[in-house]
Amino acid sequence: MSAIVGDLETDRQPPMTIPLAHFVVGFCFLLLGGLLGLVDTVAGGVGLTQLSHLHLLFVGWICLTIMGAMTQFVPVWSGVELHSRRLALAQLWLLTPGLVGFVTALLAGSLDWLPLFGSVMLVGFWLFVYNVGRTLLCARPFDVTERHFAFALGTFLLLTIFGVLLAIDFTQPLFGSALPREQVLMAHATLAVFGAVLATVLGALYQLGTMFTQTSLHGIDRPLKRFEEIAYPTGVLALAAGRLVANGALARIGGLLVVASVLAIGVILVRRLFETRVPWTPMLSRYAVVAVAMLLWALVTAPAWFDDPLARATLFGTESAHLLAFGVIGFVVLGTLYHVVPFIVWVHRYSDRLGYETVPMIDDLYDARVATADLVALVVGTGLLVVGERFAVPDAVFAVGGIAALVGFALFVGNMVLVVRDHSPQGLGRILIPASRESRAVDSRPEER
Repeated sequence: MSAIVGDLETDRQPPMTIPLAHFVVGFCFLLLGGLLGLVDTVAGGVGLTQLSHLHLLFVGWICLTIMGAMTQFVPVWSGVELHSRRLALAQLWLLTPGLVGFVTALLAGSLDWLPLFGSVMLVGFWLFVYNVGRTLLCARPFDVTERHFAFALGTFLLLTIFGVLLAIDFTQPLFGSALPREQVLMAHATLAVFGAVLATVLGALYQLGTMFTQTSLHGIDRPLKRFEEIAYPTGVLALAAGRLVANGALARIGGLLVVASVLAIGVILVRRLFETRVPWTPMLSRYAVVAVAMLLWALVTAPAWFDDPLARATLFGTESAHLLAFGVIGFVVLGTLYHVVPFIVWVHRYSDRLGYETVPMIDDLYDARVATADLVALVVGTGLLVVGERFAVPDAVFAVGGIAALVGFALFVGNMVLVVRDHSPQGLGRILIPASRESRAVDSRPEER
């Protein structure tokens, strides 16, 4: 089966069950992470719940979604075959139990288990880096998106090494006065958020922002792109290195380069949305939130990082971690999935019927009213969380923000799950197990290895 959507050749994509399995598992972690975050807010930060909350959202939801999306779209965008579909499933079945065990150990206080589960997650991430990296090597010379992805893969390797060392340090102290744990933790978080996650997001926006607005980069977009391509990876590495060795000047330079790069992408995205030639969809509505959040984050982060880029309070650029985590990263993922999940399902269920019978459009597969409701809930929730973090407001405001965000996430997950249940050829219950069988069958063919 082959279908053409825009400039994408979908016969390059892996089986539907591989990316959808990542997304469905990620949905579960999203709800668990949101619920745990709400519990942490109400309880006032008990034990290691905040650390568990962060890992569920960033590793379980965002990183798993990135892994599934890269597995799906690197072959499509780059016009090459995925190196191994079997490895694409192995990464999921290693990362999922590894994260579940890691979070369970944190919440139960069984810290001796952290190195084991952290190592399992490391193997899952490294399989992903190897598999997508081998796929990207066949696509050279790289375009702007592929260069961002290659940089993100490299930071995945570094951050997972730091992560396992930090897990070991919980029970067997590894760090001392020469290299304190806090500095390693800051470097680990910097590489995770700005290297692995945000670099992927920015790289994807070059493709998605033009493709789904049916516009192209022109005018000021081009010098901004040239600047960002160099400044962003340089800035991330300088910021992480500066925090690792407690060099304020190096971290300051790196941080300001990161801020300037995000500001540049924000301007490009605003221009793409302003010039869009297509009707607004849930994807573009969420990208509009992203554009505003990018500009706002850059404006409030620049003075914070100029003043003290080494402070724990400015780890994510400002006192409000939710402005970056939800406003920028979260809404990019949410908006992208509002197209990606229906797109994958539509290609496998309806594309062969096009021209022979009446088939629904991609945007007809989900409920538009629920999409509007989850957008409102998430905008309100994120706004209240950001206000609650930056200003002296009653704790109830922060709690209401958390509840609204959790309701928005639940509505989003429900909408996407119904797309898979009602329209995919396999149905929701058969997404995970058949993926393994399909992968083994395909990987057994020598021409695809």
